[in-house]
Amino acid sequence: MDDFGPYAALMQSDRAVHMGGPFDLERAWQWFASDVAQWPLKGCGALAVTETATGRLVGQVVLNDLPHFPERELGRMAFAEGRGYLTEAAARLRDYALGDLGWPTLVSYVDPDNRRSAALAERLGARLDGTAGRPDPADLVHRHHKGADA
Repeated sequence: MDDFGPYAALMQSDRAVHMGGPFDLERAWQWFASDVAQWPLKGCGALAVTETATGRLVGQVVLNDLPHFPERELGRMAFAEGRGYLTEAAARLRDYALGDLGWPTLVSYVDPDNRRSAALAERLGARLDGTAGRPDPADLVHRHHKGADA
């Protein structure tokens, strides 16, 4: 619950524009609850990313297995940027999904105007897949494969 304040602040800000926001507090709570509820329901979900030295929340990485998404997704949100925290966390979560969970593939849905998110997917070794389904027809789909280098 301690993470909801920073999460809601981001979701209510202009930084949420690439996810269809900004959102009101009710919708931010629905997203947050969905991220958390996936763990007992689906065995996946969101993880907070914290800076080790300070304990400061810097972002979130998530494995989404949602009924309204065509495929399982590796997502992320940065509360603080520029230090590589999300790249490291997303690489570990990707490896967990493709290794430990045995998922054969995974995608990241990226708003075409969100160059930073696309660059992170590319740093993780994901490649554009123009044939993949997408929840928003405008999204770019970056496909992750086992053994991709971060």
